[in-house]
Formats: sequence, structure tokens, C-alpha cells
Amino acid sequence: MIIIGEKINGAIPKTKAAIEGRDAEYIRQLVKTQEEGGADYLDVCAGTAPEKEYDALCWLIDVVQGVAAKPICIDSPDPEMLVKVFEKIEKPGIINSISLEGRKCDILLPLLRDNPQWQVIALSCDQNGVTEKAEDKAALAFQLIEKASEYGVTPDRMHIDPLVLALSAVGNSALEFTRAIRMIKAKYPTVNITAALSNISFGMPARRIINTNFLTLSMEAGLDSVIADPTSRSVVETIYGTEALLGRDRLCRKYNKAYRAGKIGPVK
Repeated sequence: MIIIGEKINGAIPKTKAAIEGRDAEYIRQLVKTQEEGGADYLDVCAGTAPEKEYDALCWLIDVVQGVAAKPICIDSPDPEMLVKVFEKIEKPGIINSISLEGRKCDILLPLLRDNPQWQVIALSCDQNGVTEKAEDKAALAFQLIEKASEYGVTPDRMHIDPLVLALSAVGNSALEFTRAIRMIKAKYPTVNITAALSNISFGMPARRIINTNFLTLSMEAGLDSVIADPTSRSVVETIYGTEALLGRDRLCRKYNKAYRAGKIGPVK
């Protein structure tokens, strides 16, 4: 399971304050704790007003790259902003994100064509927004994969996010999401499927319970990566436990190693 650490994001109040105050030490600590927790990529999103985003993203990139061992997942709702800051990033990572909305594909797919070591998160949505039904989610994913192929971007470089809706609003949200995973994987087995984990539990109490059970169901359906908090013990325990149960951890070696290291089980 690929973990994309979610905590360097201006949508999070404490991170927002650190960005606005240019608190480099706080950001460096987020890098350290997420990498120690097992993050494979570090999502970097300024989450600021458009007129402040470039300066904030440039500052964040410099701070993160100054201490990070892991690559960046560069994140902005503005595709032109992603192009603008792209040259500052020192090692190949993930672009977050493209979709069928507006000109995102037209702007970002040429960048991916010219930088073949980079990957991309692709959201199953278009001008009409996010869909509920698995069939519609999969159809949008197929369009994205086919559009990317026109630029030489292969499915294995893509992380398709079928966009799970909040369970509090759509009662069969998790079921439609996992059905979409299976449909997409059936047609394009080499594509990666991702999810922003906490979206499923928005508006609910005890969100950890919903998040971790949703993670297990999604992994069984074929989830390959997750945008989540790698410092969350419950998330890490769920990943190790589910990988073992799905037969992806030979002789449970990774699980046992994580237990000995104190990453899972009782806090030592």
C-alpha cells in the first residue's frame, strides 16, 4: 500500500497557521513524523487564496525538500499553478491532480508526457461534478485513462480516485466506491486506485471507525494507494493487518516487523 501523507495541507488549521506564519520548523516536523510513520510521498498543498498560492507553494517546496527523503505529491486546484512551480521540484513525484473538469488534462498531460518518471492522481469527475454510481465513476476513469494515453501516459503512472462521497450523505457510498474499483481494475489492471481516506467519514462521530473499516474494504477491492495521515496508528495498523489477511505479506513478516518496531499493537 502506497501512503501519500496528507498533513502538509493548508486546509488543516494548524498547517494553515504555519504556512501563513512561515513556521518552517513546524513544516519540517510534519515531514519527519510522516516519513517515520511510513509515508511514501508527501502531499504539499498551500490551500491559500489564489493570489497568495505561488509564494506559499514555493516556500513549502523549499522547506519540505530541505529535509525530506521522500518525493513530493504537488497539490493545487489550479493546473497552471502546478506547471508554474513544477521546475522547483527536485525529484520525480506525483501531480495532484487532473480530471475532466475544465482544461486540466490539456494543461497537465503534456507536462506528464515530457516528464515520464512522474505520476498523476486523476479524479473521476467532470463539469457535472462527482457522481454516485459505480458505473459513472468507472466511465469517467476510462475517459481519463484513454485521454492520458494520447499523451503517452500509461495506466501504471496514474492513480485513479473514484471519489468516495461522505457516508453521512450517501448511505451506499462505500459500496459504490468499491464496485467502481473492481470495474476499473477489470479493464485496466495496471492502473493504480487511490482514495482520500477521511472523505468517507465527513460529518460523522468517531471517524476513525469509519475510516479504517472503509480502508480495509477498499484494499480488498483493489486499492493501491491512499491519501491519509501516516502518523495515525489506527491507519497504519489497518494497512499492516489487511495486507497480511489478503496474503500480501509472506509469513506475516512485515506485520511482525512492524509489531517489534512498535508501529502496531500496544503503545510501548
